[in-house]
Amino acid sequence: MLLQKVGAQAPLPIYTDNLVNGFQDWSWAADNLTNSSPVYSGSASISVSGTNFQALWLYHPDFNISFYTNLTGWINGGPVGGQVIQVCGTTNGIAAGGYLLALTNEWEPFNIPFSSLNLFDQTNCNGFFFQFTAFGTTNAFYVDDVQLGAAPAPAITHLSVNATNAIRTPDARWFGINAGIWDNDFDTSETISELDEAGFQTLRFPGGGESDNYNWASNTKGTNTWQWATSFENFAQVATTIGANVIITANYGTGTPAEAAAWVRDANATNLYGFKYWEIGNEIYGTWETDSNVYPHDPYTYATRAQSYIQQMKAADPTIKIGVVVITGEDTYSNGYTNHPATNSATGQVHYGWTPVLLSTLKQLGVTPDFAIYHWYPEYTGTESDPFLLHGTSNWQSDAADLRGQITDYFGPAGTNIELLVTENNSDDGNQGKQSVSLVNGLYHADSLAQLMKTEFNSYIWWDLRDAVATNGNMDPTLYGWRMYGDIGTINGVGNVLSNRYPQFFTAKLMPHFIGAGDTVLNASSDYGLLSAYAARRTNGSLTFLAINKDSVSSFTANIALTNYAPGGTATLYSYGMPQDNAAQTGLGSCDIAQTNLSGVSTNFNYTFAPYSVTVFVLEPEAPSLSARALPPGAGQFVLQLSGQPGVPYVLQNSIDLLSWTTVSTNTLTGNMLNITNTEASGTGRQFWRAAWVP
Repeated sequence: MLLQKVGAQAPLPIYTDNLVNGFQDWSWAADNLTNSSPVYSGSASISVSGTNFQALWLYHPDFNISFYTNLTGWINGGPVGGQVIQVCGTTNGIAAGGYLLALTNEWEPFNIPFSSLNLFDQTNCNGFFFQFTAFGTTNAFYVDDVQLGAAPAPAITHLSVNATNAIRTPDARWFGINAGIWDNDFDTSETISELDEAGFQTLRFPGGGESDNYNWASNTKGTNTWQWATSFENFAQVATTIGANVIITANYGTGTPAEAAAWVRDANATNLYGFKYWEIGNEIYGTWETDSNVYPHDPYTYATRAQSYIQQMKAADPTIKIGVVVITGEDTYSNGYTNHPATNSATGQVHYGWTPVLLSTLKQLGVTPDFAIYHWYPEYTGTESDPFLLHGTSNWQSDAADLRGQITDYFGPAGTNIELLVTENNSDDGNQGKQSVSLVNGLYHADSLAQLMKTEFNSYIWWDLRDAVATNGNMDPTLYGWRMYGDIGTINGVGNVLSNRYPQFFTAKLMPHFIGAGDTVLNASSDYGLLSAYAARRTNGSLTFLAINKDSVSSFTANIALTNYAPGGTATLYSYGMPQDNAAQTGLGSCDIAQTNLSGVSTNFNYTFAPYSVTVFVLEPEAPSLSARALPPGAGQFVLQLSGQPGVPYVLQNSIDLLSWTTVSTNTLTGNMLNITNTEASGTGRQFWRAAWVP
């Protein structure tokens, strides 16, 4: 079925031969979502049978409807018709309002404004139901091609940044990637080149769930005798070659504290790698993880064993930092264990969830971890949705607040210095479908990382570098993309060629143009949710601006306003989007990041962002100006008056012939104007002076 664009952005399909975009069947009437006749379009429709007040409920976990305005589709009353169906939108599972449809024996369109359903930009809408009423017959009826019509985009959006409104400084651990023991091509010159190209500065090893069944010394899994493709030595060779920060996950599920301590000694005492960050286990709260303890996936057992891990590993190297696994929510993953309750010091309430029990037990044991480890995957197989994925990257702020709140409430003041680190993130934690290798996942990577930069999370490690092609995931045509397979990796196979890279590789490659360690994260804003805006101040004085268009069909024109920063007239733009992704498919054109120049840049200028695109603006400061003012005759001095962008480094140079210039000093402009007094020691005649920004 061809989806028609409604409004100025893409509509949201709900049913197109099957439920899509994460909608689920929560009906309390008999229904068939694969009914073959009658069908309006495609190969299937939904049939609904029942009695008065029974309903078809197309449910979705709470979502924001502000990007949409109406519910549309086709409905048929069957051979007889005569039904009067009430259509309702729900918030918190409760009908917000009803709209009546009188059905005939033919397919007829419906178009119901949200205002008729008492829905007004709610952020907690959870679906729509079609309910039999007592006003008509109760024959079976049929529904097809249901979708939400898009709200019109504003004629112009507004992006802004205040160059002095700093949030925090970046951390090199933000630019990370997971490496795996299964990667046959990791310890190669091609991989080293690719890691450098993408700007990955942090590596995590040995790889997710395999960590809890991995023997580092033998490079084997469990009782198997065969060895993994990438050993610890292979990994260390690459990590040290590129000078990466390293996070190692020690085996908790089948390992011992002594085994972990031996790994630390081998790495840092024997081989002097200096690997600083060590995790105790991987997602051990989940039943999908290997855990051979008497009480598996038990936060109390994990905490008591973590004490031994920390003691023995730090005895091997006191300089390392050790982290423990946490999860948001005070009642998340209690896993049925209730014999070690945890009391929230602020509320007095008792909880049995993983993080409260872990933290309160560690506190009782007098053990303080150096960091807390958090993983986040917003989707699972069958729930994939391009728009909901891209609308939902703001979780990092609330997740950081949740984890910091739990540390405060269950660990107390001693937890102030416990860092929050994200060591896994990707769009989907299930069977990988086409979204995982589409442009959408590249946009998600860029937006997720940029959102995280505004929080206290000090690392961001994407999952992962290389994995495996899969065909058992979601390939629904409502998902964007041309690769009809899935792969949670970032690079497909070996060979240092651009066509082997997925979109998330290129969005990672964009980031060094936007920000780096030592820069400053600024607070940028956008007044339209489908156009994200982020900004940074570089150490060289330039201002960078990152914008992401998260709509698949519409270009958005934005007015960009800069405060407390005067740019030069030209900006350098780095971008990645549909043209590059299409080039990877066709082989025509370049699939690499595009670089262009934009003229007419000032403190207030307009730019149009293409659909599904990531754009980085690099704005150099306005060129410095230099003027001279002579002092009274015989003083042997003159004053150079320099004006320009405050806080920017510049060089002061002189010449006697305008051909050869000598740098006299490198300075930083601390105000709008600076007076420099110079004495001509030689008295040999005139000199020429100039100032220039340090590139």
